[in-house]
Amino acid sequence: MEMSQETQPAVATPPAPGPKEKDGRTAQRPLALRVLARPDVGVFLGAVAVYVFFLISAPPVREASAMANILYQSSTIGIMALPVALLMIGGEFDLSAGVAVITSALTAAMLS
Repeated sequence: MEMSQETQPAVATPPAPGPKEKDGRTAQRPLALRVLARPDVGVFLGAVAVYVFFLISAPPVREASAMANILYQSSTIGIMALPVALLMIGGEFDLSAGVAVITSALTAAMLS
């Protein structure tokens, strides 16, 4: 009793040409969703919301002298808060921000 099996060579048939199917990973998202997915857009929208809230709820904020006072007071915090916020948004938070605050304060004191 002999059992013999004949194997035939595998023939690869090329896929039929046609439109490529797109799955969820390669589908093009609308522009609004792509823009809202960025973290810096959320920060900007939050800042605009706070600004609009204070424009509506506090009428003195609308005056030019009050806006100059607000910007002057916020500049001392914003000089260091803006770079630290950008580091946090980018995911590269640096713990030496406290040292930079003290260094900038000492430098400003020495120059003045």
